[in-house]
Amino acid sequence: MEVSEQAAIALRQLRERLCSRTLAHSLLLYSSDNNFSKLKFHISSSISAACSKVLLLRGDKGSGKSAVVELVLKDLKAEHPDSISVVTLYGLLHSDDDISALEEIARQLCVGHKFSFSKTVSLDENKEFLMDMLKEYGLARKTVVFVLDEFHLFTQGKQWLLYTLFDAMETFTSQSIIIIGLSCLEGSEQQLEKRVRSRFSSCTLLFGPPSEEDRIRLLEQLLHLQKDSSLASKYVVEFNSRLDKIFSDKKFKEILSYVTCADGSTNHLLRFLFTASSYMDMESGFLSLQSFERAYSLMKRQPKFASLHDLSVLELYILVCMHRLQCKEETSYNFNSVMKEYKAIQDAHKTSDNYSHAVCLRAFEHLLDRELISFTDTKGRNDSIKFRPVKLLVSSRELDSSLKSNPSCPTILQKLLDHESYM
Repeated sequence: MEVSEQAAIALRQLRERLCSRTLAHSLLLYSSDNNFSKLKFHISSSISAACSKVLLLRGDKGSGKSAVVELVLKDLKAEHPDSISVVTLYGLLHSDDDISALEEIARQLCVGHKFSFSKTVSLDENKEFLMDMLKEYGLARKTVVFVLDEFHLFTQGKQWLLYTLFDAMETFTSQSIIIIGLSCLEGSEQQLEKRVRSRFSSCTLLFGPPSEEDRIRLLEQLLHLQKDSSLASKYVVEFNSRLDKIFSDKKFKEILSYVTCADGSTNHLLRFLFTASSYMDMESGFLSLQSFERAYSLMKRQPKFASLHDLSVLELYILVCMHRLQCKEETSYNFNSVMKEYKAIQDAHKTSDNYSHAVCLRAFEHLLDRELISFTDTKGRNDSIKFRPVKLLVSSRELDSSLKSNPSCPTILQKLLDHESYM
């Protein structure tokens, strides 16, 4: 077999692994921080005891929340065949409209049991159908799992859907109804009523980036070729040997450090590896250090760098203030909160960069237009932007690079970014 043919097969195998929704996260199941086992234990104990449970999975986007839920439920369905039904709702699609949310629940339950489904059914009829189905589940000793992705979006507004599900849990006390909320925002459960919020306090799983040890093990398992009849053994050995040399190279370790510093999530690492595979030398049939260097060079040229390039001093102040609020673990903040931080800085240092409230608001709006910051809510679009919660869309590394490259940036801003307590 020609080298180019073997390279094509190897590249296809690599990309199949890197594009899998769950493979990378399944390889981390036995890491020190094993949320797979924790989540499976919680759900299994609820099924065994025929009791309801509420779980909150919190972590940055790409940290593996959805993948771990998928893996756990796949395992449990194999252990309890025909005893578990799963309903999945997405905050971006189903949090604004209670009618569509309940309709989607009814649709998924009908599909799962091969019932006919009608879109013309009313909200009350769909609610009655849900309660009847939950009653039937109880009689048959079956479990229903509600997965609420982007859970923080369901906590806004009247929260009618959440309270419908919680009331059902209180009504059917002798059966297993499980609600799993997935959120990338800290403190999303704080918007719930106290009686509901207390359910989450002891059942929250935190998802963080993989450790350096897990990351290296993941690289090896994802990129090393397996001995396969479609590939020559000699080629596989040489391919893996070259990879091992790259992994031990000081330059590669620096690149990996830069990539994970900007975003430590597993999904970001997968995107980096997929990009590197695109630069595989098809003539030699191997990945090289240059493959990873070119991938890093491409990935660091993100639109945010261009948007940060020519910001005004005031806009930099606003971004630094937002970064400081995040470092202080402010769970939610808005324009007024940012202005308080900005005013505190001006009062402490008496700089010449003291702008009026109206000018600051225009700068804030400009940052929104550039998508360097964004609102965290989907509702309240008629409310003043001064009161709507916002979040920072740039990393500390990107912001630091922007400050250093801006010739007009005051020295004080760099100190404020580097040291949270500096004032």
